[in-house]
Amino acid sequence: MAAPQKEPLGSPSLACDWQQRFESKWDLSAKGVPLPKEPDWEALWKQKPFQRNLLQNPNPEGVNVSEPAPPCQPQKTCKLPDFKDIFGGWEVSTERLPLDQAKTLFALPPYSWCVKQQSVDLLAEGLWKELLDQYQPDITIMDWYENSKLDLSVYELHVRLLGSDKEAVIGEFHHVAREKEQDGEEKAWHHVSHVFKGYGPGVRYVHFLHKTKDVETADGLLRTRVTDSSVSVQLKD
Repeated sequence: MAAPQKEPLGSPSLACDWQQRFESKWDLSAKGVPLPKEPDWEALWKQKPFQRNLLQNPNPEGVNVSEPAPPCQPQKTCKLPDFKDIFGGWEVSTERLPLDQAKTLFALPPYSWCVKQQSVDLLAEGLWKELLDQYQPDITIMDWYENSKLDLSVYELHVRLLGSDKEAVIGEFHHVAREKEQDGEEKAWHHVSHVFKGYGPGVRYVHFLHKTKDVETADGLLRTRVTDSSVSVQLKD
């Protein structure tokens, strides 16, 4: 008896099967989601564009929000990391702060911002133009930063929704942390989040940038750390 023939790759029946899997999992029809014009359903299924973190290397330092950040003493292990090895996927730079921002007559050690940023290409991550322009799914950003107590302001987050030219700003969110000095309070993780809704057509990129305050002491560099950074896309209920 002859063995059953396998469906050739790219056959209509296989494409239909991938489409059924994808549509069934995300319930696209019931939610009124417009379908892509020329979809590769198998690729979309494997990419899983919804409800996953689209940032690369979201937790490069391996710290955990369920526990206090490990003490960062001014020693070799807490000096400026090797960005190429640790912060893959991030563009990292240092922004030195002038001493006249210290607001004090006393000499202070030099402060700086450690700036880490990356851009998410939404189309490359499996989303499609009709979805972004017509349906406009929610885009959620989240971050956790350490209240390092190195300064009154130790963290900033700046997120922009950009057009196809990576220049036009269609939506933006900014958060500048202002901490209160409280004697005896332990360092803790602070949570920042925002959901972009109804942002309008044309969004193709999400630019994610956070800044953390560092200070150079006589014994070495002390740093503020972040963890569990994320950008994700959700279909509306």
